[in-house]
Amino acid sequence: MTTPPRIALIHALKHSIAPIEAAFAQAWPEARLMNLLDDSLSADLARDGQLNAAMTERFLALGNYAAAMGAHGILFTCSAFGPCIEAVARAHAPMPVLKPNEAMIERAVTMGRRIGLLSTFPPTLLSMPPEFPASVEIVPKLAEGALAALDRGDRATHDRLIVEASRSLRDCDVIALAQFSIAATAPLVAEATGRPVVTTPDSAVEKLMKLLKANA
Repeated sequence: MTTPPRIALIHALKHSIAPIEAAFAQAWPEARLMNLLDDSLSADLARDGQLNAAMTERFLALGNYAAAMGAHGILFTCSAFGPCIEAVARAHAPMPVLKPNEAMIERAVTMGRRIGLLSTFPPTLLSMPPEFPASVEIVPKLAEGALAALDRGDRATHDRLIVEASRSLRDCDVIALAQFSIAATAPLVAEATGRPVVTTPDSAVEKLMKLLKANA
């Protein structure tokens, strides 16, 4: 690929934008990013409690728009929508279309059998565990109230609640932070638990970069 690739970043939470942009700035600054945000996706999923055909159609529409705008790859940053993202990947193959967590999962399973999965968004703890191989044990943990704190601009409380929740995962081999929006707490979680911590943004950027450079 002679010109820098255009990467479509599709978000269901506004808090996911800064972490993934920071990861690209550090690991792949030449990539051209386009951000698509629909924060009603997460609100509607929280209200409905499950994914449905209408939600899949909304994801397909976002994928179609990204492709029409010349995207060379699509990275979703919303971890609770795995089946919807898989539908987009099928529709746009062979373009790389990544779920936010697939690269992190690949990394985490090499680090131990008992994996703590820490989230601030309850639907993520339902949709994401089946994406791990059956050979590992997933210990899900919700940092209750943390996302609401972040929504009102109280990052200190957000971070404190995540750290407090993480302490129950100290018997895990590795702790996976399930959302882009909590990636910045990785050093705090590592310090509180003494366990290695993996995050979604860095893993996702690394995998997408390898895929696109391999296809160049």
